[in-house]
Amino acid sequence: MKRYGIDALGAMAQGLFCSLLIGTIINTLGTLFHIPFLQATVATVAGTDYTIGGLAMAMSGPAMAVAIGYALKCPPLVLFSLVAVGFASNALGGAGGPLAVLFVAIITAEIGKMVAGETKVDILVTPFVTIGVGVFLSWLLAPPLGKLAMLVGNVIMAATELQPFLMGIAVSVLVGIALTLPISSAAICAAFSLTGLAGGAAVAGCCAQMIGFAVISFRENRWGGLVSQGIGTSMLQMPNIVRNPRIWIAPIVTSAITGPIATCVFHLEMNGPAIDSGMGTCGLCGQIGVFQGWISDIEAGARTAITARDWLGLILISFILPAVITPVVNAICRKAGWVHDGDMKLA
Repeated sequence: MKRYGIDALGAMAQGLFCSLLIGTIINTLGTLFHIPFLQATVATVAGTDYTIGGLAMAMSGPAMAVAIGYALKCPPLVLFSLVAVGFASNALGGAGGPLAVLFVAIITAEIGKMVAGETKVDILVTPFVTIGVGVFLSWLLAPPLGKLAMLVGNVIMAATELQPFLMGIAVSVLVGIALTLPISSAAICAAFSLTGLAGGAAVAGCCAQMIGFAVISFRENRWGGLVSQGIGTSMLQMPNIVRNPRIWIAPIVTSAITGPIATCVFHLEMNGPAIDSGMGTCGLCGQIGVFQGWISDIEAGARTAITARDWLGLILISFILPAVITPVVNAICRKAGWVHDGDMKLA
C-alpha cells in the first residue's frame, strides 16, 4: 500500500506537475502577458507546432513514468527506459492516460528490476526487456484502463451535474481527505480527468483542508505554519492526526459546507488541467487552474467575460470561508474537550 498507493502515486503527481501543469502555466503566462518568447513555436514535430509550454505538456507521460521509477528505486537503465514506456502508455490511454501510466510503469519497473544487473550484457538486455515489456503492456492495458478512468470520471462529473448538493459534499470531502492523507489527490483527479463542476468541488475540499489547518493551528505554528500549510500542504498535520484524529473534524466539516456552496451557489468549475482540481491552494495551483479554465472558456465562446461574481466565488471558496468556518467548528471541538493546545504543533 505504501509502495504503490503512496510512493508511486505521489511521485506520479510530481511528474505531472513538472510537465503538464507547469507547461500549462507557462502557456497561460505567455497568453495573458503577451510574452513573445513563451508564445513562439520552438519546435515542429509531425506537423504539430510546440511552444515551450507545449513541449513540457507533451512530455507528461515520460515524466510520470520516470518519476514512478525513481520512487520505486529503479536502477539507471530501467529508469531511463521508462521514458519510452511512459510515452506509449499515456498516448494509448487517451484522456485516462495518467491511470494507464501508473499501472504500466509500476509493473514494468518491477520486471525491469528483476533483469537489471543479471547478465554481462546488461546495457542491452535491461532496456530491451524494459521497453519491450512496457510497450506491450501499454498496447494491452492502456486503452481499457484509459476508458475505465474516463468512465469513472464521467460518472462522477455527471452525478455532480445532476446532484450538485450531495455530490458537492461527497467530492469535496473525499478529495480533501485524500489531499491530507499521504496519497496524492492531484494524481487521483488527473487519473480520472476530474474537471467541471466536480473539479470545482474538489478544489473547495482541498482548500478547506489547507487553509483550515493553517488557520486553526496558527497559535501553535505561527507564520511559518500558516505558509507551509496554506500554500504548501496540509499533509504536514498527518502525524498529529494519527495522535488525535479529532483535530481533523473541523477541516472535514468545512469541506462538507464549502463543497455544495461551490457547486450550488457559485457554480465553480475547474476547466483547466484536471491535476489542478486536487491541488487546492498549493502554490495557488487550484486558483490558477480555475482562471485558466475561464480563459479557455472565453476563447471557446462558452463565456463572454470573467465577472465579479466569478472572482468573489473563487476567493470565498478558496480562502475566506475556510478561514472563517474551520475556527468556528474547531472552537466547538475544543469546548467539547476533543482538541487541546499543542495537538496541531508541527515538528
